Amino acid sequence: MKLLSIVVPCYNSQDYMEHCVESLLPGGEEVEILIVNDGSRDRTAAVADRLESEHPGIVRAIHQENAGHGGAVNTGLKHASGLFFKVVDSDDWVDLEAYRKILDFLRSAVSENRLPDLLLSNYVYEKQGATHKKIMHYRKYFPTDTYFTWDDVKPLPPTTYILMHSVIYRTNILRACGLELPKHTFYVDNLFVFQPMPYVNTIYYIDVDFYRYLIGREDQSVNESVMISRLDQQYRVNYLMIDTLLKSGVRFKSDTQCKNMCSYLNIIMSVSSIMAIKSGTAQHLRWKKELWQYLKDANPSLYKKFRCRTLLGIFMNLPGTLGRKISIIAYNITQKIYGFN
Repeated sequence: MKLLSIVVPCYNSQDYMEHCVESLLPGGEEVEILIVNDGSRDRTAAVADRLESEHPGIVRAIHQENAGHGGAVNTGLKHASGLFFKVVDSDDWVDLEAYRKILDFLRSAVSENRLPDLLLSNYVYEKQGATHKKIMHYRKYFPTDTYFTWDDVKPLPPTTYILMHSVIYRTNILRACGLELPKHTFYVDNLFVFQPMPYVNTIYYIDVDFYRYLIGREDQSVNESVMISRLDQQYRVNYLMIDTLLKSGVRFKSDTQCKNMCSYLNIIMSVSSIMAIKSGTAQHLRWKKELWQYLKDANPSLYKKFRCRTLLGIFMNLPGTLGRKISIIAYNITQKIYGFN
């Protein structure tokens, strides 16, 4: 059995996927790199097959009809043989020194028979053209270099939440929660983080800048114009996150766990809301209204908390044209400070 399975979803990734895989190869025989070619139309399949032939027993090329990012992650999970599971997008990469520290810890965790359900590390926004690289870390909120539970975690602020880039899950946790991401849908990385959370008991945080998250490409899913064009998919994920949260209540181990998941949902709903406001179309504004109404009907107390007691909820739901302008200004200021998108 491998120590770590790393899934690299690829769609038309011929120009950058090799850099990603090369950053993962130092894991050696303890790591399997599953390249999932998701129906690419360029030379991605050929590059994947070549990398498999050059690194037998480490790299595996898996080819499938196009199913989207979520479908590729599902396939990777189905084939994963590692004790732990990580997703690295094909245009991203990992830091070598941090990678070695991650593997050292996983190796010791196995030898001590003490496997965390969730391993966390930092990620870096590698924004094209930017001289300042924003590092997202959790040292203010999570104990470092020790096992802990949700009772030891401080509530995260609205500007900080756990992204897919931060997490390495124990593979059995993903299977226990029945993770099955929707196909042909962008932004399912939020569900990948969110759905297994209620199943997590033990956590370990290593304060290293492991994941390098490339942003700034015009065709990237987090590009603002692309996000608006795919707003229907954002809202699909929002509804699934609401359903997941409401179904998970009985599994919560602590109030902090619940609060952090609620905060995460509030952030994602707010991002989707601001994209609808920026678009300004009647259809998108209607979707925004329907989403918040769905939460209100499903859980009135949670709706009231989001809508009236958090700055995100207040700013994203200011009425009228002036209110929408204020919402956009607030979002743009936050974007400038934290350097996302």
